[in-house]
Amino acid sequence: MPHLDRRAFLGLTGAAGVGVTAAIAGFSSAPAWADPSFADYPFTLGVASGDPQPDGVVLWTRLAPDPLAVDGLGGMPPKVVPVNWQVAEDEHFRVVVRAGAEQATPELGHSVHAEVTGLRPDREYYYRFRVGNQLSPVGRTRTAPAYDADRRQLAFAFVSCQNLPTGHFTPYRHLAEENLDLVLHLGDYIYEGPSAGSIGRAHLPATEIFSLSDYRIRHAQYKTDPDLQLAHARFPWAVTWDDHEVENNYADGTSEDPAQSPESFAQRRAVAYQVYYEHMPLRRMSIPRGPDMRLYRRLRYGNLADFNILDGRQYRSDQVPTGMDDPSRTMLGTDQEQWLLDGLSTSTARWKVLGNQTVITHADRDPGPGQQLPNDNWNGYPAARQRLFDGVVDRGVENMVVVTGDAHCSMVSDLKQNFDDQSSRTVGVEFLGTSITSGGNGSDLDARGREWLASNPHMKFYNARRGYVRCQLDHQQFRTEYRVVPYVTEPGAPVSTRAAFVVEAGQPGVRTDTV
Repeated sequence: MPHLDRRAFLGLTGAAGVGVTAAIAGFSSAPAWADPSFADYPFTLGVASGDPQPDGVVLWTRLAPDPLAVDGLGGMPPKVVPVNWQVAEDEHFRVVVRAGAEQATPELGHSVHAEVTGLRPDREYYYRFRVGNQLSPVGRTRTAPAYDADRRQLAFAFVSCQNLPTGHFTPYRHLAEENLDLVLHLGDYIYEGPSAGSIGRAHLPATEIFSLSDYRIRHAQYKTDPDLQLAHARFPWAVTWDDHEVENNYADGTSEDPAQSPESFAQRRAVAYQVYYEHMPLRRMSIPRGPDMRLYRRLRYGNLADFNILDGRQYRSDQVPTGMDDPSRTMLGTDQEQWLLDGLSTSTARWKVLGNQTVITHADRDPGPGQQLPNDNWNGYPAARQRLFDGVVDRGVENMVVVTGDAHCSMVSDLKQNFDDQSSRTVGVEFLGTSITSGGNGSDLDARGREWLASNPHMKFYNARRGYVRCQLDHQQFRTEYRVVPYVTEPGAPVSTRAAFVVEAGQPGVRTDTV
């Protein structure tokens, strides 16, 4: 199915299209609530910051005194509420350097996205919100270095796949104790299906979600988790989605469910995209327009690293059981693919990092002469992958590192220009990160891991525990540590480093490092 047509969507009904149109126009049809007062604390969903630039960040919160209210309104009246914000150099706000106000509208779920400018590059700041006589928790953030800065070191972590009913978000508690400049979330921030689990963290609503109120309640439920709130409040994040923010394994305008018409799926996608925006620290450039939302973007950290945040779900061709090597098939869409190659080839940064949703390396599960390949990740789009790899070689791009989510396991792989010829050029390295909770406690090695390691000589490591990945880089090397917990079905698990790897600048390929 071609990319969804916005004009066709205008004929659809539902709150999503109306709400986003109002937001884009910069007004609300609701009356103002000039002197708000609340029976309960309005900042139950915490605070967050994201997409740091050298002169500022975007600050986020959402007013929700009753976050799980069945109507999805968070306990808020249908009124526009002024929300004040402050940014300070110290956590006690003795030196306030920027302040302002935003209008929290019912059309966007009373979410707040304050795009702060005028800050100094590469500096730590503290922020908070005020509404009426209520103060939010204090968040900590950090601006990016100047675009031409000679940044010597950088630390970031990447995470994905946090299924609330299958585990406690303990990895986030440990992540919050790290010393990081940035956190990347690579998709599956929520799960859309019904699940009660067995640990007392059942999904709300109890059924699969479809409506605006359903998605708002589900996002709010995840945001009430204290470990997730803490990790958001400690560092700026850069987020992208995969499939479960809308529906499992969807592809552009095509639902996984053949009974769901293109029109009804467009409505569902528009609702899901709007609510994703409402709950993430994203800039106005990402305000959705019906079932379309610009999410791919680039963050620059001086001359040390560029982060290319990809969207491998919204523009892709549909999955197919055969004919996957058709050259017309795309993972990123024509525009994003060209944007990525142009950005890689013109980058002046030492490291070119791709924030990627699904496995890109050749991932055969058949140890014999045949091949067993998945079709929902890049293995189902080999021509698109080859265009990317050939483009990297043709344009002389060096030091490309792909960080990936989705698969609920950890894996490290050299990326070969021709996976059938292991002597071919290594164009980069992929670090696949495990899930926060999805898949339950996991294990060191499972059946897929044994099959992958036996079938793919370019793969160097596999583990199926839960956790996150910490990366430290300078101009000489890119070091990655796999931080894992032994269990998530109970709270309080300790964290340890399972393995560490290094990529040397100018020397394609990965090597094991000491822990």
